[in-house]
Formats: sequence, structure tokens, C-alpha cells
Amino acid sequence: MIVVYHHKNKVVDIDNVDLNTIEKGNTLSMVEFLFALAKEHPDEILVWCHIKLKEQLNVSEIAELFHHKRLLMSYNPFESNCIDKRIGYVEESPFININKTVTYPTWQMSGLVGGIYGSTLLALKNEVIHDKDFNYFLCSLAKLGMPKGLLCYSEPKFLKHPEKESESPKANLFRLFRFVKQHYKTRWVFLLLGNLMIYERKFPVLPFIFSFFYRNRSSNLMNIEAIKVQSSNKVVEKATIDVVIPTIGRKDYLYDVLCDLRNQTHLPVNVIIVEQNPQENSVSGLDYLTNESWPFVIKHTFTHQAGACNARNMALMQVTNEWVFLADDDIRIDTDFFQKALKNINKLGAKAVSLSCLQKGEKKAHTNVFQWGSFGSGCSLVSADSLKQCKFNMGYEFGFGEDGDFGKQLRNKGVDVLYLPEPQILHLKVPMGGFRTKQVLAWQNDPVQPKPSPTVMLYQQLHQTKEQILGYKTILFFKYYKHQKIKNPVSYFINFRKQWDRSVYWANELNKKE
Repeated sequence: MIVVYHHKNKVVDIDNVDLNTIEKGNTLSMVEFLFALAKEHPDEILVWCHIKLKEQLNVSEIAELFHHKRLLMSYNPFESNCIDKRIGYVEESPFININKTVTYPTWQMSGLVGGIYGSTLLALKNEVIHDKDFNYFLCSLAKLGMPKGLLCYSEPKFLKHPEKESESPKANLFRLFRFVKQHYKTRWVFLLLGNLMIYERKFPVLPFIFSFFYRNRSSNLMNIEAIKVQSSNKVVEKATIDVVIPTIGRKDYLYDVLCDLRNQTHLPVNVIIVEQNPQENSVSGLDYLTNESWPFVIKHTFTHQAGACNARNMALMQVTNEWVFLADDDIRIDTDFFQKALKNINKLGAKAVSLSCLQKGEKKAHTNVFQWGSFGSGCSLVSADSLKQCKFNMGYEFGFGEDGDFGKQLRNKGVDVLYLPEPQILHLKVPMGGFRTKQVLAWQNDPVQPKPSPTVMLYQQLHQTKEQILGYKTILFFKYYKHQKIKNPVSYFINFRKQWDRSVYWANELNKKE
């Protein structure tokens, strides 16, 4: 491990290298110096640290943080980041609203303290622009690399405790507009300007114009897969699995799922089934659970309360093993599904993964491992330890958003969600069971129908920044216009505002549910 201490974009001290290297650092920017260092020391972890944080650097912890080579990590203890918080007007992903008390996935890197393997930096040398602005370079590298499989994190363990006296990066609109122009489609530059005008009464004409002097950056040539991964973290020890399946009215399809589980080369220990039937005086229809012999324990719960959120919560309370497979009752998996999944999880050192879950004939959009912005409540493997104190929010019952909410709960605990392209799950997407009852939503008879759906608004309120919520509001305003009947723009604006306010009201009501 080599530690580079810097100040004002220049190297001022280095640990674990010779004097000649230090002299070279006096003539190069931080970015160029790190690339030069990576060439000479490809197998070392290259750590950067602001000189004022030298005494706070937690050197003894760093080697353990880098449990494989496909990692880029940094930490900024301050509220402001290199890229202004108004990036929320442009991006709605969970990587914007960072929990800085835990290891959290984000492309928002910092030059204050961080690290990367030399070989990893070297592999990307010809695919990234060597910006003079160190903070900007790191954010750009992470933003381009994350979709390709570079795993990027805010990591508080770099410091013994946050240092409040060192220099915080000063965010500015010129950098923000430039970043948006270089890393998003051009229309987002106009939307950013529009949002600033609408919500902040600002018209930053110079940052807007200057952004068009910069070319868009592409990650098409990045080959992160060339960086081999073998985590030193032992996340799979017992390799015992509990399967969680909520089901309602899909007896035959659930049987097929159980047969797939029975044929696994690596068998689960428990299959936890929560059967729902809202009809009064109804009884279980799953006779094969007791009529047939199964090579695992089946924990069967029957309830008259419909709803996947409630059913999954009931099942999670019965989990006793190391890993939990959150499944749907209309999927099919190959016989080596668990064997392959656990092998990939162990290789990555991951504690939560969502697997590729496609319908027949559907083309796979992603072929590489990457940090996913969502979560699949019917196609995920999660360590049981990570699920402690997590539950499906009942406010989302019979609506949308519970997947994203659950994923955000995991991230706020320091558990990242990775997307695995293999092994693959086939999703049959079977029509609803015959005895499902039509749910009457609380706002169904509201004279002003809420827009967006209150469950979508609930997610926005619980997990997004103010700028992300307002950015979403702008996009929804334009998208919804062509799908409704009011064509007078002024009347539409007045009505949309009323619908938005009703959505906020009902989201607050949903948030009161336990």
C-alpha cells in the first residue's frame, strides 16, 4: 500500500516509496502522478489523503477495505460534495442521497481521502480523460465506471473520525453544468437550467453556455471485466439457504417452483411459504405440501390477509439460515441455480444480489455485474444478517415502490445491492389467481385523484433529496400531459398542482402504517 499526501493538487508527502518518486510528484498533478505511480506499482493499493487529514488516516483498516481489485473508494465527511447537490434535478438514483455513516454505493467520489488498486487505474488509463481537477476526475471515473462494473463506495472507515477543519470541496454551477453535459444526454442540461429557473429563480446563463464547450464522455470502451475479481471476504460459510415465497392463487405454478427447488444440486434447508386467500372461511389449497415428500423443511403459513409486503414480512420472521432467497411463485430456475449463485456471491464478497429475471424471449439488457439502483423482491439472494431490522414497508401494499424502498433500507445499513447476470431466472409472469379480490385504495374516491401514485410519492419523500423530488415533479409534469384530457396548459398546470398536493397528503397517510 502506498499513501500519497497532497495539498492544492500537488503531492507533498508519500509513504512506502523512494525519494525519486517523491521528487517526480513535485512536477505532476495528482491525477498524472497517480497514473505514473500505478505504472510502477500495479499490485499496490494507491491511497490519496489530504495533508490535513494525515493524523486521521486509518491506515490499519485500509488493506481490509480493498477485498478485491475492482474497487474505487473515497470519503468526504462534509455535507457538500464535489458535484453540487443540485445534481438531484438530473439524477433520481439512490446514489445521490448518501448515508455517510456507512459504506455506501455512489459515484460521488472525493479527493480528500480514498484509494484504488494500481492495476485497476492502469487498466482504465486510456479510457478516461486525465482532468487536472482531482475531485472532478474521480467523480467522472466513478460515473463512467459504475455501469460497467467498477464498484464505487463512500467509505467512512478511511478516517479514525471525521475531521471538520480540513478543506471541503466548494461546489459550483460551472462544474455542475459541465458534469451534466459530459455524463448525461444533452437534454438534461436544459432540464437542469429549467429546474433552477422554476424552483430557485436563478438563470445561470454562463455555466449553461460554457457547458457546451465540453464533449460528452463515453464508457463504451471501458473493459472493467478485464480486472479479475476474487474477494478475500468470506461471506459464504455455512452456505445454508432459506427460500421465501409469498403466494396467492397459483397452486400449479408454485408446485413447479418447489420441484425446481427439489432438483437443486445445492438444496435449501427451509422453504417458507406464506399462502394468502382473502375469502372468508377459505382453507389452504396446497395439498401437495403434505401429500408429497420434500428434501427440505416446508414452513407453511396460511393467512386471510392479502398483500405481498405483509406476506414477505411474515416469512422473514421465520428465517433461521445464513442466506435468504426472496422468490416469486411464478419463476423457474435451473438445477445448479444456488450452486452458481453462491459461487458468484463468494467471488464478489457481496451480501445482497438481485439476479437477472426475464420473461421467455426477453433480451438481457445487462451482461455484467454492477451496482444496481433498485432491488428485486422476487429474485434476490441476501445474507440473513443483512436483513435484520429490515422489513417491507406496509405503506406500499398493493402499490409500487416496495422493491426500491427495501433496497434503500439495505444500502442505509451499509449493504450494497449488486446485479448478477448469471445464473438467470425465468419469470413466467402468470396472471393473478382467480380468488384475488379487487383492492379498494383509500384515495380511489378522492374527487382530485393523486398524481403520482401515493406509493411512488412515499418513496420520494422517504429516500430522495429535495432536488430529486422537484426534478421528478418536472419530468412527470411533461410526461403526464399527453396522457390526460386537459389540453389547456394553464388549466393543466393548476390541476397537476392539486393532484401533486393530494399525492403528498396520501403519502403522509401511508407513512403512518406499520
